[in-house]
Amino acid sequence: MTDQKFSPFQTSLDQESALACLRRVTNGADDGELYFERSKSETLVFDDQSLKKASYDASEGFGLRSVKGEVTGYGHSTEITEEALKRAEGIVSLAASMGGAKLADAPARTNQKLYEAFDPMGEVKFSGKVDLLQEINEFARSLDRRVVQVSVNLAAGCKEVLIMRPDGAMYDDTRPMANLSISLIIEDNGRRESGYSGGGGRFSLERIIAPEDWQAKVHEALRIALVNLRAVPAPAGPMEVVLGPGWPGILLHEAIGHGLEGDFNRKGSSAFAGLVGQKIASPEVTVLDDGTIPERRGSINIDDEGTPSSQNVLVKDGKLVGFMQDRQNARLMGVAPTGNGRRQSFAHTPMPRMTNTYMLAGQTDPKDILSDLKDGIYAVGFGGGQVDITNGKFVFSCTEAYRVKNGEVGAPIKGATLIGDGATALKRIRAVGNDLALDPGMGNCGKNGQWVPVGVGQPTLMIGGLTVGGASD
Repeated sequence: MTDQKFSPFQTSLDQESALACLRRVTNGADDGELYFERSKSETLVFDDQSLKKASYDASEGFGLRSVKGEVTGYGHSTEITEEALKRAEGIVSLAASMGGAKLADAPARTNQKLYEAFDPMGEVKFSGKVDLLQEINEFARSLDRRVVQVSVNLAAGCKEVLIMRPDGAMYDDTRPMANLSISLIIEDNGRRESGYSGGGGRFSLERIIAPEDWQAKVHEALRIALVNLRAVPAPAGPMEVVLGPGWPGILLHEAIGHGLEGDFNRKGSSAFAGLVGQKIASPEVTVLDDGTIPERRGSINIDDEGTPSSQNVLVKDGKLVGFMQDRQNARLMGVAPTGNGRRQSFAHTPMPRMTNTYMLAGQTDPKDILSDLKDGIYAVGFGGGQVDITNGKFVFSCTEAYRVKNGEVGAPIKGATLIGDGATALKRIRAVGNDLALDPGMGNCGKNGQWVPVGVGQPTLMIGGLTVGGASD
């Protein structure tokens, strides 16, 4: 558990004075809240056989918001004091100055508990963490004499939030996070290749520093590096592509996930705007955004407006049925909020954001999907990518992929990129496997300069007609 439950009213502010301030700035507004946050995090980086970075960060602050129509007044400060709150009030009150609105009802309450409210940083002494990183480094090098570099990143943190509504209702959440990632480089006959593995979630740091966990990550990073060591140049041109389960869901997240966030659709800037009720994908495709999966990286008990997170169906049997919403955008679109109002910190306003976005499993055996691939590639790992929200066009680089001909998985390939657009790719899904998997817990999502932790997932998929960028045959 954290050392003391976060309550700025015990040490910094008078609760009744803060509530009076909030009521003044939301008088005549549609909505608003006073959001408090306290967070701390620690990161250790071990590289080139030594500890290269050890950082600790602690911060706290508040954000005061008033919403009227599409106008938002927002003030924030790292000082949780009466004086700072009064300064913010002068700015925020301008948003509701026209008056006349009816204040929205407070979010419903929930008793869900998706993760334990503990401090993952306090479980292991600093010296023990350093010893662990050294042990991981030595273990990785002992597995293969060709390992020439090992980098290990260990991170843990805890964020506590408290949300006050104008009616005096209070909502709180304590959100732990732990993560371990390992990358290594191998060299053989002058050729160098890398491999990466990592993951984590909203659970105890002790779980990911257990030998069975970190040793599996080391083996996986080495396996990927060895695959890349024998990889040949990727082919180029239009072809069928089979995507593996789990982390390849990042393509789904980027290619269509952002396009299903409510604000982009209300403003008409999404490729999916105005298409609710219409077929946008193969009938086998059902896509969810689910913030209620226990201990997952993207899960939240409540969002950053106090709305309970939920399991939201976005695409059902190929038809678009809904979007992800925060309170402001839901009100403007005449629908209910979905628990997707998220912000990076107290210094940011909430907006519709994904949590854990994934495609449900189908009925097909993954082996049958691969055997039906006549001439294409099998992509099971992805790196960076770029997406244009307005048209859904994407470019993704593959970190692990294989050439497939006549159903036979052949040599690994390197330098492959997948090029297409989300709307077209959804309709060209020819088969959906029965092997749904979620990613290992390493996703971060950026939008309008804000970053939040997310999860992705999918079963094995076959998509026809994607363009593969690489070296020509």
